[in-house]
Amino acid sequence: MQRLRSILGLLAGAFMILSSAAHSLLGWKALSAALRQSQAPEDLITSLGIGWHFAGFAMLGFGCILVAVFVRRLRGAAVSPTPAIVIGVTYVAFSVWALAVGEFDPFFLVFLVPGLMALIASAPGGKS
Repeated sequence: MQRLRSILGLLAGAFMILSSAAHSLLGWKALSAALRQSQAPEDLITSLGIGWHFAGFAMLGFGCILVAVFVRRLRGAAVSPTPAIVIGVTYVAFSVWALAVGEFDPFFLVFLVPGLMALIASAPGGKS
């Protein structure tokens, strides 16, 4: 069971890595175009872009941490699940908040699903 949960954790990490690229490359392209079309001030667009890309880098970092934790676990190392739990809770908390303020836009499930995957993968117990 632990092996299956570790694979789930790897998948969550891989999803976060892939979604970080989509967020920073595709998401910013669309958002910045919409901001320019609305004639938003250039300094506002720049500031929003900095925060947007920081979020993409953070998502990349979270995904890499999950991959590192669960690769080590698959190799038999005794690894603390704490980093994966913190990342999972962060993703779940953000998605619940975003769903609430975003009128339950299903897009925000893109954060809920990998967050739940990370938490399930971090569950204690079971043998390889």
